[in-house]
Amino acid sequence: MELSTIKLHNTCQTGKAENQITLDDDYNVPDYRPDIIRIIRQQGEIKFDEVKPTLGAVWVKGKLVFRVLYRSDQENGKISCLKGELPFQEKINVEGMTEYEPVRVNGEIEDLTVGVIHSRKLNLRAVVALHACVEAPDMQMITTEVQWEEECRQRQKEVEISELLFAKHDTCRQRNEIVLPSSKPNIREILWKSIELRNVGSHLDGKGIHLSGEVLLSILYQEEEEPDRIQWYETTVPLDCNTEIELENGKLEQNIFYKIQIDNVSKELEVKPDYDGEERMLVLDMLIHTYVRAWQERPVQILEDVYSLEKNLYPSWKTVMLERLLIKNDALCKVTEQVELEENQEKILQICSCEGKAYIDRVEQRENGIFVEGTLEIHILYITTDDQMPVGASSKLYPFEQLIELPRTKLPVRIEQECNIVQLSAAMLDQARAEVKAVIGVNVLAFAQEKFEHITEIKEEPLDMEEVLQMPGVVGYVVNKGDTLWNIAKAYHTTVEAIMEINQRKNEELQVGDKLLIVKGI
Repeated sequence: MELSTIKLHNTCQTGKAENQITLDDDYNVPDYRPDIIRIIRQQGEIKFDEVKPTLGAVWVKGKLVFRVLYRSDQENGKISCLKGELPFQEKINVEGMTEYEPVRVNGEIEDLTVGVIHSRKLNLRAVVALHACVEAPDMQMITTEVQWEEECRQRQKEVEISELLFAKHDTCRQRNEIVLPSSKPNIREILWKSIELRNVGSHLDGKGIHLSGEVLLSILYQEEEEPDRIQWYETTVPLDCNTEIELENGKLEQNIFYKIQIDNVSKELEVKPDYDGEERMLVLDMLIHTYVRAWQERPVQILEDVYSLEKNLYPSWKTVMLERLLIKNDALCKVTEQVELEENQEKILQICSCEGKAYIDRVEQRENGIFVEGTLEIHILYITTDDQMPVGASSKLYPFEQLIELPRTKLPVRIEQECNIVQLSAAMLDQARAEVKAVIGVNVLAFAQEKFEHITEIKEEPLDMEEVLQMPGVVGYVVNKGDTLWNIAKAYHTTVEAIMEINQRKNEELQVGDKLLIVKGI
């Protein structure tokens, strides 16, 4: 007797942990930078230098890179900037982890405060959340049928599943050269920069997944000839990069769906001379780190039970958890809010840029769908009406919520969610107010999880003929609650087909109280 099996691939989350650390340090202003009078805007990002998995923990080594835009003590070049970093090393305990398992680590700054101790020293305090997730390949062997020289009866169940085809980390690189328009003066120094991905989408092509969208680039800079004059330039470049897919047969099958997560984006922007030797060319270099997974929906036959009229068969069962896709939904949530400046803030002359980031705070499965709550963080940078403080900034937090319809099911549901900013803009209403309009993409992937019993082993023994002969040859049977033709046939040593033929039944459906005539099959 031989069991026919198939392999089903998936990933199993073997460990997950989160650490919250506080970075608190003083930073001395470099000698080549002017004294600080007042801070206008601060910005930070987490960069990892090394991620080292060990037994039961992950060691993370990285740095918090910060940028500060401030009002200086100089009359020429009133606005200045500085860049620095705070290194850190942290141990994240992950129960059950080994040093050979792949681990994904990402970090986000929950709070960043920059204070002025005096004109040459800053105090930086940041709360950083570090997330570690260990996902290992999970392969399950599912029994589909029995191959046996002798005759046996098999009960199979066809189920729809979502099988993981692959999961991989990839890096996409994009490089753009942007020349300032003729109406803009040459660049002496970039004081502030903003590089954000907007309206990111993807689609399958012949070789892999193609990422598309926009890269919104904004810079605040000093003119080359007149350092006291501040200039602003904003442009968009198309996002155009690919991540390759490696499949066993080299072809994309039908019923494929996928998810691509952007874990981190490394962005570098520098000024280079153009063909005339003038500082007018911006070189943008981006490394987009992605995590790509693809699944295929397909039917699978599962061997649930087996018996024979020639021998006694004793199967052993094992429980397996299988998933099938419920929804893959990319919803859009619109947010419209007004930003009002504080009384002590300089008035708006012209809005330069509106930066933002969206977070998901809570996900709740409800009877009518998946309810998502989040926060939109926006930062507006603007030119003021005050010549002594030519640049101002305002930051606000706004809540958003979205309900995503979910097919009704009594099964447990596993939900994966993320959000991103599709569109974001700010328009000046008057010198003290601006209107912010945002479109937030809320992407949800939901799987229904169901347990099945399948046969992993079958032991066979000869029939006890004396016991079989003692069984009555003909039985009248009244159907009870929960009875099936399969269970009745197995218990009375016959077949489903024989019962249906004798009782002239056209289908296997039974009702409580039905009367059946059963003839022993030996």
